[in-house]
Amino acid sequence: MSAASPVTRFDALRLPGLRRVARMPRGRLVFQLPMLLFALLLMYDGFSGPQRAGQNLATVAPWVHYRGLVVLALLLAGNLFCAACPFALPRTVAHRLSVRGRRWPRILRGKWVAAVSLLALFFVYEWLDLWASPLLTAWLIAAYFAAAFALEAFFTESAFCKYVCPLGTFNFVYSTASPLQIGVRQPDVCRTCVGKDCINGRYAAQPVIRVSEITTSPPIPVFVYGEGAASPASGGEVAATINAKSFDSAPSTQHSALIVPGCGTLLFPPTIQSNLDCTLCLDCARACPHDNVGLFARAPGAELKKPNAWPARWDVSLLVICLAFLGLLNAFGMTPPVYDLLEGLANSLGLPGAGLPPAAIDAIVLGLLFVAVGVVLPAGLSVGAAALSRRLGGVSKRDSLRHTVAAFAPAFVPIGLGFWIAHYSFHFLTGLFTIVPVTQRFLTDHQIGWFGAPDWSLGGLPLGVVGMIQLSALIAGYGVSMWLALQTAQRLYRRNAMLGYLAWALLLTGLMLAGWWLIQQPMEMRGSFLFD
Repeated sequence: MSAASPVTRFDALRLPGLRRVARMPRGRLVFQLPMLLFALLLMYDGFSGPQRAGQNLATVAPWVHYRGLVVLALLLAGNLFCAACPFALPRTVAHRLSVRGRRWPRILRGKWVAAVSLLALFFVYEWLDLWASPLLTAWLIAAYFAAAFALEAFFTESAFCKYVCPLGTFNFVYSTASPLQIGVRQPDVCRTCVGKDCINGRYAAQPVIRVSEITTSPPIPVFVYGEGAASPASGGEVAATINAKSFDSAPSTQHSALIVPGCGTLLFPPTIQSNLDCTLCLDCARACPHDNVGLFARAPGAELKKPNAWPARWDVSLLVICLAFLGLLNAFGMTPPVYDLLEGLANSLGLPGAGLPPAAIDAIVLGLLFVAVGVVLPAGLSVGAAALSRRLGGVSKRDSLRHTVAAFAPAFVPIGLGFWIAHYSFHFLTGLFTIVPVTQRFLTDHQIGWFGAPDWSLGGLPLGVVGMIQLSALIAGYGVSMWLALQTAQRLYRRNAMLGYLAWALLLTGLMLAGWWLIQQPMEMRGSFLFD
């Protein structure tokens, strides 16, 4: 299919109900308002309710049910949480306070800040036992609202969503495996569109003023953001041009209030190659005056095997690879061996005799573990695998380490997603029905009807069934990752593909065996009344 050909794939925005919501100027509120009420409810119960993890909505709902539903949504549909994110609701008010024209600092326009914030969230989760503290969870939600509002007030783009938010970063990475992606129906429509409302937003028009023919030159520059415009791997600002003669005999309009915002992460729909920065908010579809933006079906993980779908940058590649290792580390933090490891590490450093409080000792040893296993180990192993594959593949002088790591990084998405599904499904499925007594407790405490005494014995599925689901997720993720790595090796190394593939196959197999060992360990039953 040529670039000018119309897209004929299934478009979810053609479904009657979703189409109507997608075209409503404030259609996103349909999903955001319920999530806002839910977030406020969690904060209220976290601050005022019982401080037992298994009895409070602030701990059971986000740490048991939300995470399981998120990975399921990412696998089946895409970045649905970011689409309904309540933290973006104050955006309109914040933008009125922002200094127009100020963008996020160029030096920070990558994934490094997001990667650090994601690592920090996982660290704080383990260090402060957020899963066991309704109060701290409520404060975390409040901090999210404050951070999102502050960054929206200082910067004109959605800096928090794109460059900072740890939850959004997690969703960005694993939405690359989802079967839906924003695209356009008629590429030629976008080429001739003057306003680029999908990025700039749509404004309420003032009375139209007809102007005479415009023949000035040179052409008028229009800046768009996205991957795949002039260079598919650039991922930066790409200068496009619109000849001034295209305005001939066209009306000149002035605008007043913004009625539909454009893309907050500055993605230009015709050039989108990846879901890495897409919040699935559908603002681009609402703003498009030509009804040309759609949400198209694709093969699950299609972008993972597409060369140059991602920019060949260290921040993107290491984020994806480290997140797979963090999936193992986060699960390891709920098994008995972690306590022996941390105690041994503290003793070897002489921390118990240094007069430090227990919380400080925990922070030091946990921090060292997270940096070592979540950053140093994956970075070192991936660079080592890249160096070995280049040498065995016979292209050590052709491909740089950066490009080699970037080429194989997408192969870590399926196995990483398998780890997170195995981990989160354990909590979700073993505590599947715990939300019922917690909700009963909340309603009874506030005299909202009578729903009977909470049955705290409610749990979830049998451990044997959960274990089979965990193992299936792990094996499926490993199998797809091995296949993707093989496809990449064949593309890069041709006749030496199997030799170049060897290093990455060993690394992925080592990860899979570590995950297999982990799911066989006794795990904490977080969110259950009997184990909090």
